[in-house]
Amino acid sequence: MAIESYVVVHNIAKRHNVGTLARSATAFGVSEVILVGRRDFNAFGSHGSTSHLRFRHFHSLTDARLFLKEKDCDICGVEITEGAFPITDHPFKKSTAFLLGNEGTGLSAKECKICDFFVYIPQYGGGTASLNVTVAASIVLHHFGVWAGFSERIRDGNKFVVAERPSKQVSRKYCTETNDCIIEERKSRRESASNGFFDDGKNGVSSANLLDSLFSDE
Repeated sequence: MAIESYVVVHNIAKRHNVGTLARSATAFGVSEVILVGRRDFNAFGSHGSTSHLRFRHFHSLTDARLFLKEKDCDICGVEITEGAFPITDHPFKKSTAFLLGNEGTGLSAKECKICDFFVYIPQYGGGTASLNVTVAASIVLHHFGVWAGFSERIRDGNKFVVAERPSKQVSRKYCTETNDCIIEERKSRRESASNGFFDDGKNGVSSANLLDSLFSDE
């Protein structure tokens, strides 16, 4: 079975970080970005990379974990915590999903509960306590790609060759909209509204509608 990597997005606060994270995800061979809670996001900073990524949505961390376990995938929390391995040790065994913490508070207790193990990024200077979440994601995903032996993308001059965009991406319904799912999503929207993580489109059009075509039908 081929080794794959995933990124789980749940509680990142700064809205522009998700688009930048998507850019890193496609650069380092991530198979899917998994959104938990709200299914829409601000794609600023992605530089068009979202069209080269598969997205999948779940209403809860529990549902996301079940999906990843069906894929025989470990869940790795990126957090400076007791028992965490330095990323330079490459403590991986198989396909892995990376869960990154909120910029201010890190991983919550609920998020830590679904993780199989943790990694942290060693620092060698004393000027900051932690890294920006997208910088951390880039470092971790690069290390995983090295460990997994992903093939390096071909280059043309001083740039890597960008694949052609898919000619058509099919929209889909992400989850069955049971009453419990609707309640869970509304709760997530209230929790996220105050920190600006998700953003509505111009003229009152929800960014969820604008980004429906990004999600995987598989």
